[in-house]
Amino acid sequence: MTQHLTERDVRGIAEYTRIGLTDDEVAQMTADLNAIVDSLKPITEYDLEGVEPTFHPIGSLSNVMREDAERPGFSQEEALENAPRQQDGSFLIPSILGDGGDR
Repeated sequence: MTQHLTERDVRGIAEYTRIGLTDDEVAQMTADLNAIVDSLKPITEYDLEGVEPTFHPIGSLSNVMREDAERPGFSQEEALENAPRQQDGSFLIPSILGDGGDR
């Protein structure tokens, strides 16, 4: 089996993705990832000369989202109508950081 990824590579990936791996897990993951890369080798053997790249598997699929149209929104009074607490035209919510109290 060819060594495509080193244990250093795997440790870097694990750190980037914030996955804690033991030394044994790093060794196993390195072997597994190299086996996966090796299993993709047959794909490189296809003759793709003259084959146009495909950008979407469905072909000419176009944007199916609606047009962005401006619509009237809530007034400030309507938005605050059901607020349990408000102050000076704003929602008043409990603080989750610092010394507490309402913000």
